[in-house]
Amino acid sequence: MRKLANEELNRLSVEEFKNTSKIPVVVILDNIRSLNNIGSVFRTSDAFLIEKIYLCGITAKPPHKDIHKTALGATESVQWEYSASTIEVVENLKEQGYCCVAIEQAENATMLNNYPFNQKSYALVFGNEVMGVDQEVVSACNQVIEIPQSGTKHSLNISVSAGVVLWEFYKQLNS
Repeated sequence: MRKLANEELNRLSVEEFKNTSKIPVVVILDNIRSLNNIGSVFRTSDAFLIEKIYLCGITAKPPHKDIHKTALGATESVQWEYSASTIEVVENLKEQGYCCVAIEQAENATMLNNYPFNQKSYALVFGNEVMGVDQEVVSACNQVIEIPQSGTKHSLNISVSAGVVLWEFYKQLNS
């Protein structure tokens, strides 16, 4: 096997990305502290054709050098919006017909590998590195998905969680 050169990857330009059909998923970042995590979520959202990212609460917004360091330009391709209130974003998206899903460990959560993918459009809420998704936001969501884990830690970095969940949504909604 031969590793592909960058020019062989058929990457979209920013303009082409903006005009490409997206999967019916938006990401909501609820009070994310790490600028590197924010940048990583932008990059993953670009890779899996996510419609939009909502940056909420203390979540920093571009332009910022530490976001840019991990986003590698995805802040230019992925549409984003800032809101001080995660709850307002969730309520607004529910009114627009999105199924709002907290990615969290909670009572009656559905394991990601058992999730039915039977809605038209989704808003996925990822929470703070220490506290997770705020309880008020979890309560406002339609559903909760938990990522199955078998080790001793039972926690993943938020950017890793986003990668796992967004890949599964991309895979299921693109089939």
